[in-house]
Amino acid sequence: MATEEDECMGSVKAQLAKLFEVSLKVTVPNEPDVEPLVAACTGKFGDYQCNNAMGLWSKIKGKGTQFRGPPAVGEAIKNNLPTSEMIESCSVAGPGFVNVLLSKNWMAKSIQKMLIEGIDTWAPMPPIKKAVVDFSSPNIAKEMHVGNLRSTIIGDTLARMLEFSKVEVLRRNHVGDWGTQFGMLIEFLFEKFPNFEDATETAIEDLQAFYKSSKQRFDADPAFKERAQQAVVRLQGGEDKYRRAWAQICEISRTEFHKVYKRLGVHLEEKGESFYNPYIPGVIEALTKQGLVEESKGARVIFIEGINIPLIAVKSDGGFNYASTDLAALWYRLNEEKAEWIIYVTDVGQQQHFDMVFKAAKRAGWLPHTDSAYPKASHVGFGLVLGEDGKRFRTRNTEVVRLVDLLDEAKSRSKAVLIERGKGEEWTEEEVESTAEAVGYGAVKYADLKNNRLTNYIFNFDQMLNDKGNTAVYLLYAHARICSIIRRSGKDVEELKNKGTIVLGHKDERDLGLHLLQFAEVVEEACTNLLPNVLCDYLYNLSEIFSKFYSNPECKVIGSDMETSRLLLCEATAVVTRKCFNLLGITPIYKI
Repeated sequence: MATEEDECMGSVKAQLAKLFEVSLKVTVPNEPDVEPLVAACTGKFGDYQCNNAMGLWSKIKGKGTQFRGPPAVGEAIKNNLPTSEMIESCSVAGPGFVNVLLSKNWMAKSIQKMLIEGIDTWAPMPPIKKAVVDFSSPNIAKEMHVGNLRSTIIGDTLARMLEFSKVEVLRRNHVGDWGTQFGMLIEFLFEKFPNFEDATETAIEDLQAFYKSSKQRFDADPAFKERAQQAVVRLQGGEDKYRRAWAQICEISRTEFHKVYKRLGVHLEEKGESFYNPYIPGVIEALTKQGLVEESKGARVIFIEGINIPLIAVKSDGGFNYASTDLAALWYRLNEEKAEWIIYVTDVGQQQHFDMVFKAAKRAGWLPHTDSAYPKASHVGFGLVLGEDGKRFRTRNTEVVRLVDLLDEAKSRSKAVLIERGKGEEWTEEEVESTAEAVGYGAVKYADLKNNRLTNYIFNFDQMLNDKGNTAVYLLYAHARICSIIRRSGKDVEELKNKGTIVLGHKDERDLGLHLLQFAEVVEEACTNLLPNVLCDYLYNLSEIFSKFYSNPECKVIGSDMETSRLLLCEATAVVTRKCFNLLGITPIYKI
């Protein structure tokens, strides 16, 4: 008999899998390590389905088995299930599919338990304790652009889902703070500001323009170009004046980046390219001793099976490059930071580069050869942000759009709608500002996250700020409406949690309860497959299922006999909705 404590851990799917695991061991004792195949089902026969019978049949037929086909295997799996208060009934359909109908009483008790003990009790339980999420990673002295926006938003959500799952997450900002471009930037800084330490952010004003001017000078003036190349050597040699100028440029960039991170509510710890520099020679030497690094056309390279270009570890001029840094960073994250899962969030164009780095790491024995084992490294690629013309998103004068301007525009449009609706008179200025920020920034984030990250998406303010359809605005307003239902009841919801009881008597109540209970497995799926859109789909469906329940006259909330139970269902929906917002980096609003 499964204990109640066992049944309150992890997702419903995981709890059912534990029960089916017991059954499978009894049903086919001579077939060890059979993984239970449990999935939520949409059919009318049940809530979940165990799909092991057909696969098992192909393994055991011809081995003198007592069974006469998959349906018989399915019947045995059903009959050998341990008794559990989770399960109302089971049936076998087709070629041995075991359908499970969950107990309404157990469902109601589980939701109530979550309301009392908190949503964290529904967190998934991944098999790791520590992960690195490498995301955002803008280049120093360049404006953050929409590509950085996607990396920042997607990476933050993946980090939040892992943190919710009790994983220690090292949020790494691998900024581009090293390389040959610093020679021209430093020389240009010396020219413009002889007392370069007086060069504040205000003095330089526009970093992007500063970068462009230095590049034009570099391309047009051979004497400047030579000085810039010498500056790189002196910087890399550790000369004090050059290190100080480099640090100054980095600091001005950081101030700019922080403006974006502050608006997005994103926290990162910077460990840029320069951090890994001291580790590169040792890592290359170790790989050379293992016989992985070979000479080719003057460069030192690692050949990767199945790929016709090698990974260049040391350039022909003896300099290091992205691959050198990424190999050193991966080594550091595995050996010094002891991370079990290292996740890189960059555009799909870097897929092959990371594929080669990971394959080199497997050849070196740093990573296991199978992708299912830990430690592991994953590349999270994403598509382009397009303008309404279907081309890369830019301003009218073909410049890359500044992220700060983009976010401020979203907030000001959102604020204009609130003023138009008379909230300027009804609310305090602080309430208007904070709601405009929550809706504006939330709309930008959700418009990105709701798409499968591999696809390109069109950036359109009118669509993302629409209060109808699958948008953050619609979902934020839906949450505020649930809060207003609870407020209008005049009841103390904290008291109801402890004294009231949830009853899932009506079909719409049960549908809502089932969807709420599937929250943990959805987060687990989104996390395992590194796909935030899975969580967005769940949240939008939750809102739709709640609407169906609330608008049904048979499920009247305030003033009905079932008011307490239904208010608790409203509260459970609000709690799960808020946790979804939290994982997506969106701030909820409580009134509209």
